[in-house]
Amino acid sequence: MERRRTTTADPGSGPPQGVEGETGAGIPSFGPPFTVRLEDGTGGSSRRLRFEGELRFQACYRSWRRVRSMVEDGPVGHYELDLSGVRGMDGGSAALLIQLIGDLRERGAEGEIVGATGKVRGLLELYGAHPPKPSDKAPPARVGLFEQVGAAVDDLLGKLGEAADYIGTLVAEARLAIRTPRTVPWGNVVRLAERHGADALPIVAAINFLVGLILAFQASGQLERFGAEILVADLVGLSVVRELGPLMTAIIVAGRSGAAFAAELGTMRVSEEVDALRTLGMSPYRFLVAPRFIALILTLPLLTLMADGVGLLGGLVVGIYVLDLTLISYWNETLSAVGGLDILGGLIKSVLFAMVIAAIACQRGLATSGGAEGVGRSTTSAVVTTIFHLVLLDAALTWVFRIYGI
Repeated sequence: MERRRTTTADPGSGPPQGVEGETGAGIPSFGPPFTVRLEDGTGGSSRRLRFEGELRFQACYRSWRRVRSMVEDGPVGHYELDLSGVRGMDGGSAALLIQLIGDLRERGAEGEIVGATGKVRGLLELYGAHPPKPSDKAPPARVGLFEQVGAAVDDLLGKLGEAADYIGTLVAEARLAIRTPRTVPWGNVVRLAERHGADALPIVAAINFLVGLILAFQASGQLERFGAEILVADLVGLSVVRELGPLMTAIIVAGRSGAAFAAELGTMRVSEEVDALRTLGMSPYRFLVAPRFIALILTLPLLTLMADGVGLLGGLVVGIYVLDLTLISYWNETLSAVGGLDILGGLIKSVLFAMVIAAIACQRGLATSGGAEGVGRSTTSAVVTTIFHLVLLDAALTWVFRIYGI
């Protein structure tokens, strides 16, 4: 049988056995004051703090030192914080109760909160007063090495299958577009060609001019040692026309236009505009992908020709102002080194680069999922994947051209 101590002790006469809530000076009270009663169990090994009323931080923080003294000055044992009489509580009071449990455990005592119901219990669970419940899900099984390799191969084969299906759809849509060219929105082609072709002229020109300039500077330091400064024109001309002009232009367009394609189509995908086109009986490939393909195929070779010209101009500046070559001698040496096949090879590369940029960027955009974060992932993936495939394709084409003498 429990014996209860419900009288409030005088602060100067020993440990208090009860506390009435106070409101600090100048701080309004939120709700009725709370009370705390200390109850001893049989034998004195178990003690209970019974809280009643409204536990509001503004009303109880001044009295909390006396509440703590009830358990700190008592014997080490088991303490129960009974909240069955608490009608309401805020987050600050919940934090004080949890801290009180921690103080008890530091003293070597045991403490637990009992009797909480309704919103009071929910608030305490939110603050972590109760131990987490064990998960109903089984722990993940350990995956072996061979299973990981198999999963990676299966994922790779799945991606290759998706790529093959995408390419097949592109080819089928291209055949239908050739048979019925009126179904292609040519107005969009003009708009896209202007945005991703004409608008890209300044950045393409600036970067390729600097590439030709840097290449000539690097070559001049070595060729001057052998008195062959005029060969700077050969090196810059062939490097720019065959390799650096098409490749640098394609990388710039991949970062500029490829990212835009992926972001635009990805946004349309997550906002269900692509599904709306299919609902209206319109092919997303013909309405969205085809104009971007055509625009890049038309503009990238022209950008490449312009890049070749400014790249040669960058080498010419170094030849005239650094190597003291004449304009006529530099120009004649460039014409003797660079032939029509060299320019043709660069243009062939630019057309294939345009197809790679448009294909990868549009595929990443149409495969977007997951809202704004998914659009960001698709854009990043489109740029990185495109640049990797551009360099890989450039190496393969260079090897093929070398074999066939192009």
